[in-house]
Amino acid sequence: MLIANMQSNVKVLLVEDNPMVLAMLRDALSPLAKVTTAADGADALLKAVDEAPDVLVSDYRMPGMDGRQLVEKLKSRSSTSGVAVILLATKSDIADKLSLQDHTADDFVEKPFFLKDALQRIKRVIDKVALEKMSKSSASDGVVRGSLAQMNVIDLVQSLEMGRKSCLLTLTNDGDKCEMYFSEGQVQHAAYGPLTGDEAVFKVLRWAGGNFQINFEGKTKQQSTTLNTQGLLMEGLRLLDESRRDSGGQSEEEEDVLLDS
Repeated sequence: MLIANMQSNVKVLLVEDNPMVLAMLRDALSPLAKVTTAADGADALLKAVDEAPDVLVSDYRMPGMDGRQLVEKLKSRSSTSGVAVILLATKSDIADKLSLQDHTADDFVEKPFFLKDALQRIKRVIDKVALEKMSKSSASDGVVRGSLAQMNVIDLVQSLEMGRKSCLLTLTNDGDKCEMYFSEGQVQHAAYGPLTGDEAVFKVLRWAGGNFQINFEGKTKQQSTTLNTQGLLMEGLRLLDESRRDSGGQSEEEEDVLLDS
């Protein structure tokens, strides 16, 4: 199954009572998903009933129905019970009233937030949902295929970890090939040419082009990695940054915006 644009298959319902914040988040998310907006909880509930979203991104503190009440109403309906939830909330609200343990939300964006940081957190959930949808609609061979130009290696690995997937991820780029076996979201074994384990993963994290293939039936008994998935990503990014500095390159600084509501 070849996916032309994976994230565009994901429907996001964005709820925010501040018009400026709503517009900026909508514009940032629109290239990643099909975005519907609502100015308050009541409006969001009506729109969710009309067309069930895959992801809800909602402000927590809103007049009338707040974010938590909205989530509770959506989770109580069979048609919207599976929605992935990201709440925009202050640090005190997250600590005092919300937590990942009570399953109110899949993730939080702490306010005030930089637009780039919020987009990164939301994109991780969108990518995870996109992979979930792909796996359910995969071809008869159980394999999903796509382009690394649309979802890069880091996003793929993070999404498979978040979804606790067990599978074989095969990456190809200009004749090179890397295989990563996942067990419950953790990279268990990786092979790239003569390299195996952690070193194989580090080498391909920088790939920006090429293709990927996910076989949800792929399994192995080999264990070659020594770090968990998060550890592999963190160390791989550190090595990549170090390599750029050694070669005289610099990371591009993107203009960012601090948002609150």
